[in-house]
Amino acid sequence: MKPSVESDQDLINRREAIRRVSALLGGMAFIGGSGLLAAAETPRPAAGAAVGEFSLQDIAFLDEIAETILPATKTPGAKAAKTGAFMALMVTDGYSPVQQKVFRDGMRKLDDACKKANGQSFMTASSPQRLAVLTVLDREQKRVMDGREAAQRKRKGLAPLPGVVAVVDEENAAGTEQDTERRPAHYFRMMKELALLGYFTSEIGCKQAMRYVEAPGRFDACVPYTAGDPAWAQHA
Repeated sequence: MKPSVESDQDLINRREAIRRVSALLGGMAFIGGSGLLAAAETPRPAAGAAVGEFSLQDIAFLDEIAETILPATKTPGAKAAKTGAFMALMVTDGYSPVQQKVFRDGMRKLDDACKKANGQSFMTASSPQRLAVLTVLDREQKRVMDGREAAQRKRKGLAPLPGVVAVVDEENAAGTEQDTERRPAHYFRMMKELALLGYFTSEIGCKQAMRYVEAPGRFDACVPYTAGDPAWAQHA
């Protein structure tokens, strides 16, 4: 992530990459919205440098979280793509102060959850222990976010979504619709989104986890596909 002179086309490419990764992940709207697009125009920090209020230790911590979500297999994982520094940069430049606080508090909560479950910090825990903790947190964030969506649909008089229990937890039981919509997302939802975004817009994600052809050739309506083949990376 060394600094470089960036052309207008580079900036357009990075913004477009966010939109295309959103499409790759099912059209999900990333937390931070337009703020992430603005952050995409910020020059990347020098390798090994702190980012905003994120220390080198914080970035190493985020690297390990991202690596647990996207571990190295036949291709390099999230840590090799320096996803932790990307996450720190996007939080610093793309999130509101309230969202930043939720994210940073979430880092502490995640570490506390690991200590409670395993008797040791996330950084010293084994890979299976880390994965178990993040699996629990992923289920928790889905329950919380589904509860918020259920609360919003109920207030609007809409039917609940299939497979989503229309039971609003205590966090969403009180307050107006505006309160629910303004409440920051669950911290692990933020972490997971940024890990995916950082990895799949990196050179490693585009060229090794996926197949990348910079200059597309003729249009093929149907391309043979073998189960297990990597997806094609969009030309940025």
